[in-house]
Amino acid sequence: MKRIFFSIIVLSTIMLSCTKNFEDFNTDKKHPSEVPGIHLFANAQRALGDQEASTNVNLNIFKLWSQYWTETTYTDEANYDIVTRTIADNTFRVYYRDVLMDLKDAKKAFEAEEVQGTEALTAKANRLYIVDIMEVFVYSKLISIFGNVPYSEALDVNNNIFPGYDDGLTVHKALIERLSADINGISGSESFATGDLYFGGDADMWKKFANSLKVKLGMLLADVDNGLAKQTVESAYAGAFSMGEDCRLNYEGGSNSNPLYQDLIQSGRHDFVPANTIVDIMNTLTDPRRPYYFTYLEGTTDYVGGEYGFSNNFSQRSHIADPIQEPTYPMILLDYTELAFLLAEAAERGYSVGGNAQAHYNSGIESSILSWGGTQDEVDAYLAQTNVAYGTATGDWKQKIGTQAWIALYTRGLEGYTSWRRLDYPILNIAPTLTNYNEIPTRFTFPIREQTLNAENYAAAASAVGGDELTTKLYWDKN
Repeated sequence: MKRIFFSIIVLSTIMLSCTKNFEDFNTDKKHPSEVPGIHLFANAQRALGDQEASTNVNLNIFKLWSQYWTETTYTDEANYDIVTRTIADNTFRVYYRDVLMDLKDAKKAFEAEEVQGTEALTAKANRLYIVDIMEVFVYSKLISIFGNVPYSEALDVNNNIFPGYDDGLTVHKALIERLSADINGISGSESFATGDLYFGGDADMWKKFANSLKVKLGMLLADVDNGLAKQTVESAYAGAFSMGEDCRLNYEGGSNSNPLYQDLIQSGRHDFVPANTIVDIMNTLTDPRRPYYFTYLEGTTDYVGGEYGFSNNFSQRSHIADPIQEPTYPMILLDYTELAFLLAEAAERGYSVGGNAQAHYNSGIESSILSWGGTQDEVDAYLAQTNVAYGTATGDWKQKIGTQAWIALYTRGLEGYTSWRRLDYPILNIAPTLTNYNEIPTRFTFPIREQTLNAENYAAAASAVGGDELTTKLYWDKN
């Protein structure tokens, strides 16, 4: 009887203890329901950087489509097959779920923060402006890939899991307005005490980034709304990046390694080699960046690219330069080099951007060569060549600027591909599957899942862009 009474006491004590700590008992401490805003923001930065850096054929094939690299054995992606691996679906998922959703939740968390004091209030406001700048940056990539995208109805997973697609040009103009408000709103230099992977909380650099992005968005509109493009660029260029400045994600190695290292080294595979498209052009120009981009063909002092779109023997081609394959190789998201070529184009279009086209063109080349590790002597010698010098290089300004901008954007596949789509230079090679109709894709088709799960909105979007085809030109790609 005593043993039974004792057992009841013990059981009662356990039950009282469990009741007292019931909330702790039911809390999953490894997967908290509320995540600090800075963690969400940093996670979005990392996801975006990884997506841009990756050459995984399931996620990012723009280093192939820009013809910087080509494939060795499996050549589907270099021949513009995005269906077999549902690449458009994966791209959509990363940008919306892994980046934009985290930014949305980060914004909510920052808005809910209770802070006191003028400096703390300013820093909080700056954090919110910076999150908005990041959102604009991501949407700018989506409209450059697909054209029309979910925007006004996007990310409302509780109330609308089938969002409509907004007109790409309308979204584009809204992004410019948002950037203008963010640039005007940022004050002081404080924002994040920790956790900002791009600028370490330096609000001044975020403001320069936003102005640089605004120039980029302006130039993307140059062929469709020249007046707005001019106004946008002229209002932003003076506050944008200077020589040597950029936005980058630095990798530490180990579990925080650049995805290129994972794709090219850790995988143990040899799926990619530099494409003959870029290798041949740079050989013709005796370009000093070649040793930073490629290796010699083994046993020679020659740079030999793989034939674009065809199978290539890995051992019989130049390889991607070793530093690019290091686990700590940084991912550049936007830099002065890209800005300089945009300003050269702007000057040719008659915009007032603090210098003529030749000066900005020269600055872009100088910035690129120096950033890759070249010397000023190499810059000067390169610019002195008649096939590089702005006054004597082959073609009109679109060919000159387009070719050099494309060379400089190496490793940044989407930006190189977009530069080619805007300016139509350099002349790219024709992949073997395109020999019958000679058309290189100008966009991604919409995700396959959207065709089945969001069919009504998909059909409307497909009609609005002029047909959901790889070769449909987007609203900003008029020439």
